[in-house]
Amino acid sequence: MTEELRTRVDKALKKLNIVFEAEKLQDYQKQMADPDFWSNSDKAQKVSKAHANLKSKIEPWIELDQDLKDLSELSELGEDINNQLEELQARYIRLEINLRFDGQYDTNDAIITIQSGAGGTDAQDWAQMLERMYLRWVEKSDLKVNILSETAGEQAGIKNATFEVSGDTYTYGKLKREHGVHRLVRISPFNSGGTRETSFAMVEVMPAIDEPSEIELDETELKIDTFRAGGNGGQSVNTTDSAVRLTHIPTGITVSMQNEKSQLQNKSAALKILASRLAQLKEEQHKEKLSELKGPNQEAAWGNQIRNYVLHPYKLVKNTDGSFESGDVDGILDGQLNELLAIQ
Repeated sequence: MTEELRTRVDKALKKLNIVFEAEKLQDYQKQMADPDFWSNSDKAQKVSKAHANLKSKIEPWIELDQDLKDLSELSELGEDINNQLEELQARYIRLEINLRFDGQYDTNDAIITIQSGAGGTDAQDWAQMLERMYLRWVEKSDLKVNILSETAGEQAGIKNATFEVSGDTYTYGKLKREHGVHRLVRISPFNSGGTRETSFAMVEVMPAIDEPSEIELDETELKIDTFRAGGNGGQSVNTTDSAVRLTHIPTGITVSMQNEKSQLQNKSAALKILASRLAQLKEEQHKEKLSELKGPNQEAAWGNQIRNYVLHPYKLVKNTDGSFESGDVDGILDGQLNELLAIQ
């Protein structure tokens, strides 16, 4: 049994390129030990974050590898190793789940945008239900969230919301399959007839792009508009043109940001979201260059959904590709997503 586990661990170490990654980790540690390391706080924060991510990614495998070597030595000495072997096998199974997160951006943080689609007020309420679902999962997973923007609906719910999720080595890798149209079927709470209604919302999951080198944006391909940020009126209303709308001309992707106080801050936040959206699109379309990308044309409407949530006449959550099905709709909407995300 140790030989079988040894073979599987060696295969995983090869896939992780563990020798190269361990050398990279040592390089980060040398940089962090430099007395002048924090003289450039921006660079220091990026190196510290990269070090923490890489450490949490490879150290459990290095420890498993060493423990397996020690166990093999005990076995050669005739020791009873059954209990220890079972523990190492369980550790391998837990770690093996992470091997599928090998995409270019899987170790990045994630930016999620939820946009209400067809269905009027019901759709805006549905968008808010989805927002709560993901925020509850973030809370249950001890992750961090930063709300970047949110626009309330006229009667209920939200028109859209954007937030960043961080705190896990594979945040984007775990969430990226949520990208797509989500469909809800239920008895509408917003009409007196008590009829069954269908609502749609678009969930965009993008890798958070912090390094400009990850996605090179050509500013000549950007249209930048400024406008007055909306507010509730009164003394706190924004009377300056601080809101920013960026349009990436080749793809037609538009990002608006108005939550920050200054135009510069809103532009910086909008650029980050735009870069993240282009990175997601690049990965989705398997293109080498941004110039080859085609703008997304998927509508949050019938026929485009990746998942159906049915609350009436029965309860069911089902992926349209058949990869997941559950009757625990209430639990899922309350953020119990680990089984759905295939990370447990």
